[in-house]
Amino acid sequence: MVHAFIMVKTAAGKSEGLLAEIAGLETVSDAHIVAGNYDIIAEIDAPEVYDVLQTASSRMQQLGGVTDTKTYIAMG
Repeated sequence: MVHAFIMVKTAAGKSEGLLAEIAGLETVSDAHIVAGNYDIIAEIDAPEVYDVLQTASSRMQQLGGVTDTKTYIAMG
């Protein structure tokens, strides 16, 4: 099992609407709006690293209003 965090930057005013969409993705175990350089942090639990990358690139980045993502894979 791979545990990861995906930081999501959104267009102005889009965070609240995107939060439910992101939280509803299959591998997302939790998601929160946060203050700082990114707008949403999503916690991911997936069987393989490929599944984490698939969530970030093929699912999250395709959502309207997502402008950038950064993925951190937990090492321990």
